[in-house]
Amino acid sequence: MIRVTQYMRRTEPSARSVERLFEDICAHLPADIQVNSCRNRFFSCGISGRIYDIFRAWRHQGDVNHITGDVHFLTYFLDRRRTVLTIHDCVMLERLNGIRRWLVWLLWFWLPEKRCSVITVISEATREQVLRHLNCEPGKVQLIYNNVSDEFKPVPQPFRAERPRLLQIGTNPNKNLERVATALDGMNCILVIIGRISSSQHQALTQHGVIWENFVDLSREALALQYQICDIVIFASTYEGFGLPIIEANAVGRPVVTSNIWSMPEVAGDAACFVDPYDVSSLRDGICRVVGDSAYRDNLVAAGFENVKRFHAEAIAQQYATIYRSLHGQSRNI
Repeated sequence: MIRVTQYMRRTEPSARSVERLFEDICAHLPADIQVNSCRNRFFSCGISGRIYDIFRAWRHQGDVNHITGDVHFLTYFLDRRRTVLTIHDCVMLERLNGIRRWLVWLLWFWLPEKRCSVITVISEATREQVLRHLNCEPGKVQLIYNNVSDEFKPVPQPFRAERPRLLQIGTNPNKNLERVATALDGMNCILVIIGRISSSQHQALTQHGVIWENFVDLSREALALQYQICDIVIFASTYEGFGLPIIEANAVGRPVVTSNIWSMPEVAGDAACFVDPYDVSSLRDGICRVVGDSAYRDNLVAAGFENVKRFHAEAIAQQYATIYRSLHGQSRNI
């Protein structure tokens, strides 16, 4: 039996995508792997809480240790020979500059890379960024995609072209909601937004006359329901390490409008309408094409059902199991 400790961040109920993914992976791991979850006591901010969680992580080590994301500092005192670090993106390095960027690079990326044996990344786009920023051995960085959860299943529904229901997942700045609102100016549709709306986003929605609904802190089942009752999923992000809503929409059978940059083309394959997320006209044209061209829309849905097969949880869990067994075997032979 291999005892794996999976370390989880502490987060708000509305931001549990990483935790949901690894819950699914654990459910599909082989019987010889036993997982214990160690969730941080504190949010990842400040110094004292992080120090507490670093020492707590050290006390809860297993045969294999896996930092599942967003708390890279937990690697500091773990046995590096049996530690896996999952890096979901390098967005902080893209946004910061000067001394702050150097400190983030040093403490959040460079030092954790030295304190682990394997790094997993969730897209080839993220792998390229990690190798560029860290200049580590390429074989150390292994690609394992995110998985689609079992509750996302095909649910046929007639398309409401006269007034489609558009689903927007996320409201962080990279989710590009304000440009989406601008692109929808004058369109007869309903925009369903998952996530807390800022004052500037509210202003943009009002200014462009968008009819919208807003939901926060949804359960897994409630989120899946929003996919089922929508007509199109809008995911025109300016940055993504992966882009989970793309494959969730594929699994349910909804056409996707997504960005033509970063990881999104890699994840979507030929199962999405690609747009320039910085160009409002491109956004609007993509949405209009999906709404107005039924043959194109049907092709996207059919391609989505094929695309999502790459991301089934059973296959993803087996890839993590291979890494766990390898590290366990290496540590026993030392």
